[in-house]
Amino acid sequence: MPTPDSSSDNSSEKPTENPTRLTVTVWDSPGAEPRTFELTEAPPAGTHPRPEAAVAAIEAARRPFEPVPRDAMCTQIYGGPQRAVIEGTWRGQRVQASYDKKNGCEIARWKALAAVLDPE
Repeated sequence: MPTPDSSSDNSSEKPTENPTRLTVTVWDSPGAEPRTFELTEAPPAGTHPRPEAAVAAIEAARRPFEPVPRDAMCTQIYGGPQRAVIEGTWRGQRVQASYDKKNGCEIARWKALAAVLDPE
């Protein structure tokens, strides 16, 4: 029988010593007023309209905070003027990432995090 101070491997628990606190800022067009949301993870909360979906999207995305590699071959498709920045701490790691829709690679990054960047 486990004791209160015994350790167990429960992967569904998020470590409280590695907090998540992100600020998501989205501009719909150049010069537009930004929309800003706060997001925490354990439990999903904050001013973000869909915190559970946002956290799930970040967890499911492949390297969600890394930029497109410089040598990536991207289709030259323009997806729109939207721009976003995510900054803060994700599971104890400092993050700062920019997103836009200037080519196919960037559009794919945006779509992977649509629940974070287009929550409404």
